[in-house]
Amino acid sequence: MPDKELLIPGQLSMAQLRRLCAVVPPPVRLDDACRPGVRASAALVHQAASSGAAVYGVNTGFGKLANTRIAREDLAILQLKLLRSHAVGVGEPLSRRVVHLILLLKAASLARGYSGVREEVIDALLDLHNHGICPVIPCQGSVGASGDLAPLAHLCLPLIGEGEVFYKDQRLPAAAALKQAGLPALQLSAKEGLALINGTQVSTALALDALFATERLLEAAVISGALTLDAARGSDGPFDPRIHAVRGQPGQIACAAAYRALMIGSEIRRSHLDNDDRVQDPYCLRCQPQVMGACLDQLRYAARVLAIEANAVTDNPLVFADEGNLLSGGNFHAEPVALVCDALAVAIAEIGAITERRIAMLVDTVVSRLPPFLTPDAGLNSGFMIVHVTAAALASENKSLAHPASVDSLPTSANQEDHVSMATFAARRLQPMLRNTAHIVGIELLAAAQGIEFLRPLKSSAPLERVLRLIRIVSPAMMEDRSLARDMEAVHHLVASGDVARALDADMPELHALRLA
Repeated sequence: MPDKELLIPGQLSMAQLRRLCAVVPPPVRLDDACRPGVRASAALVHQAASSGAAVYGVNTGFGKLANTRIAREDLAILQLKLLRSHAVGVGEPLSRRVVHLILLLKAASLARGYSGVREEVIDALLDLHNHGICPVIPCQGSVGASGDLAPLAHLCLPLIGEGEVFYKDQRLPAAAALKQAGLPALQLSAKEGLALINGTQVSTALALDALFATERLLEAAVISGALTLDAARGSDGPFDPRIHAVRGQPGQIACAAAYRALMIGSEIRRSHLDNDDRVQDPYCLRCQPQVMGACLDQLRYAARVLAIEANAVTDNPLVFADEGNLLSGGNFHAEPVALVCDALAVAIAEIGAITERRIAMLVDTVVSRLPPFLTPDAGLNSGFMIVHVTAAALASENKSLAHPASVDSLPTSANQEDHVSMATFAARRLQPMLRNTAHIVGIELLAAAQGIEFLRPLKSSAPLERVLRLIRIVSPAMMEDRSLARDMEAVHHLVASGDVARALDADMPELHALRLA
């Protein structure tokens, strides 16, 4: 087994979160320095449970039932029933990559020492991860307050030997997986069930997963936009650093630098420096730094918010052992996550929207000055006509999906929980948007590569020629009609996986500057 990565509660960096969100995340170990605080917090909860005073979540019901007192002999069964009653999600299971990140975020949050759970609970969550046991979490059923209740209940049922898991490529009852892995079922104590299901870890993990995918998508879209600029014989004047410096927007400045680096040394560019009667290019070419830079700034803002949330304590009530206080609040409300996910949705839609406009420009011979629909015998051949239609359909779909989820609050729990964030859906809906936009960017790469074919033997820049070679491995030039469906899937994979940008990793610091810290 590889060395275990150290998990320091409250100090998860964006780089570490990226590693923990991998398809095969590393095993982890908890920083022992947090354990005294965890013990003190659990001791205060035990004291509160024994005192007889009403403490929400310890010896009372939940939500609208907070005024109902629970007998001392029923406190343990109260936590057990809480997990069972709240595990009511529906829909397809969340991806295993996301579920493992949820496990680690939940463990790190509880280990901050403000939740009142015993060390055994945190260790049990980490044992699931380190033994490759992945709880089955239906993707629908959370409104993002009072935390991600239903999905987190599904996450934590396996701790008590209930629910379902994926283990060794099988979907099976949790009790069977625990037995195979040699792990005991957990017996919950006061407040522990509530601490497990309260919190924003599901929406945060989904948002982080989407953020990292959007980062890869933005890089690929900058590359595809530069390739289209060359195929359309556009001007590089709008990318002059002086233009962007006087505006001062950091994302715009960074993106303009990346476009310049991608295009430097292009023979195609040199071929039309003189005697080109066009005064200005369409916005989809000329305003790329402004649009993509604004999207990059949104990604950077989202990264800051999500890094904070990944390290946050978001259950309720919170235990402040040093002062001997249990305080009821609302950290489970996932509004920060919901708002950044809505911003990410708009950015993803905008990346796709301007990319679709460049595809439309390429197939329009009046604007691009390339053969109609990028085919040498238009009429007999349809070329890229319907490929563009597919891109338009996906861009239009994204417009509907980009509608803010956070404004759609619906009261729950008999109006006790009367404003909710909808953060979990806000984050979950980013994946279909990302797939749509990755397809649009892939289509642009195919169309731009086809456009370059009509400008040969002139060469593009060295970086863009590397990208062209990568595209041609999976999609030959199309000089007469054929189905491009397989080509489109193959190039979509190059975009979504990050392979397009990785083809330029060796010597493109300007492209690296677009990546999140």
